[in-house]
Amino acid sequence: MKRFKENRKAVSPVISTIIIVAVAIAISIAVAFWLGGITSIFTRFEKLEIPTAYATNASYKIGSNVMTGWNITLNVKNTGTTDTTIDSVLINGIPASEIVNVTVTFDGGLWINNTTVESISTFIKSGVSIDIIIGIPRGPYISGQSITITLHTSGGQDYPKTVVLP
Repeated sequence: MKRFKENRKAVSPVISTIIIVAVAIAISIAVAFWLGGITSIFTRFEKLEIPTAYATNASYKIGSNVMTGWNITLNVKNTGTTDTTIDSVLINGIPASEIVNVTVTFDGGLWINNTTVESISTFIKSGVSIDIIIGIPRGPYISGQSITITLHTSGGQDYPKTVVLP
């Protein structure tokens, strides 16, 4: 039979309790940071707001032709917690790229000119506002008509805004 040393000292109960509490606190802090990281990933969302939308009589150029009609200006702000991409603009449910003589610009950059799509999407960072200007011709649209502009995002959300042509 094996014998233990009689004069060997052990860790006191107070010290062992302090060590156990310190380890428990360290593990709790690690779990809290881990859960905080997971929570921020799953609570991100996209949300576009259109606080200002109006239409004005205007002339705009498509190629060498000067068209008369209206400019519809939308101020679009991303109030969500994640960046988003507008991948299409619909006018009364029809993609703007399929309507003849329509132009779409954002912050001065050409997006759609008639049926030539220069860039299929525009990226909006969280907290940033951009202006989207849509030029539509007279003919298919008349003064006093309500036009519903719908912005479709890559996240699958639709953001409609209705404007009455002057």
